[in-house]
Amino acid sequence: MVSTLSQDAKFTDAKILIVDDEQGNIHVLKRMLSSVGYHNIIATTDARSTPEIYQSNRPDLVLLDIKMPGFSGFDVMEALRVQEQESYLPILVLTAQLDRETRLKALKAGAKDFVNKPFMMDEMLARINNLLEVRMLHNSVHNEKKTLEDRVIESSHELRQYQVEIIHRLARAAEYRDNETGMHVIRISKLCERLAQGIGLSEHECHLIHHASPMHDIGKIGIPDHILLKPGKLTIQEWAVMKTHAEIGALILSGSDSEFLQMAEIIAGNHHERWNGTGYPRGLKEEEIPLVARIVTVCDVFDALTSERPYKKAWSIEDTVEEMKSQSGQLFDPEILKVFLELLPEMSVISQQFSDSSQPIPRTPPKIH
Repeated sequence: MVSTLSQDAKFTDAKILIVDDEQGNIHVLKRMLSSVGYHNIIATTDARSTPEIYQSNRPDLVLLDIKMPGFSGFDVMEALRVQEQESYLPILVLTAQLDRETRLKALKAGAKDFVNKPFMMDEMLARINNLLEVRMLHNSVHNEKKTLEDRVIESSHELRQYQVEIIHRLARAAEYRDNETGMHVIRISKLCERLAQGIGLSEHECHLIHHASPMHDIGKIGIPDHILLKPGKLTIQEWAVMKTHAEIGALILSGSDSEFLQMAEIIAGNHHERWNGTGYPRGLKEEEIPLVARIVTVCDVFDALTSERPYKKAWSIEDTVEEMKSQSGQLFDPEILKVFLELLPEMSVISQQFSDSSQPIPRTPPKIH
């Protein structure tokens, strides 16, 4: 029989799987499909092999006989439903049983349409055409959704890049107003990230503290020059003003939806709190002090002691360790200090690798991954 139905080329490229235990039926279907241009045709008389064939070939349409010995069409549909959770899989059931119970059972199992045996070519091709059209529309929507999701991910990554750049530029602005060197904030970020890893923070939290910790002293932007840059000892009144940099820093960073800036706010506002409750600005003690602030406190003091400043020489690692041990339970969280000292060889390498004399201030912030 010659079909009067014209097949669109976009349909004839579709991959079709025929599952029928009768080789004669497969031969008829292949000849029928080939006559109108279908060329990606796979067939099997072994219904049990269908899941494996489907997994390997991912057909666009399955022509499925229902009544097969050992492994019926219903068994095939159940197996394919387990494999295909998201995609729209057209299954065109081939059956001589058109009773209501069989149709309902097939529809519940995953059938999308039916063709009665013996096959009428025009009807068969029309139903195939309709199912493939739905399949392609579904794929089009799915691909568009995936494209949009990829764009959202890309935009989110770009936004995080901008957030990190803001953080590093603000940190650099604070450096220009202080006696701290440019490499100080680089060392702090790396020391804090390694210590966070050492105490078991998640990869995401370690990533955040790496980029948020350079903002710990951003509040010094708000301290008058005659106090911030005073070469001698501060008066009681001047020291009171200096201590406000923690609150100023938290205020500068407050109100953001960015995780980086939220953590930076916590660090800026709390890194001068002391384990024994004698710190500032709020006199928090022990675990009242946010964990990330306790991490930064340890790293900040280590870097301050081991770095040369206009008003002091760099301390040796040995003297620094002795001083920090004496402050365990006073200034420092004892458990965090313990982990820091266990990591001391790595921390010393970081300190040397990014020493003030070894590298210039990076002019652009590092990329995030």
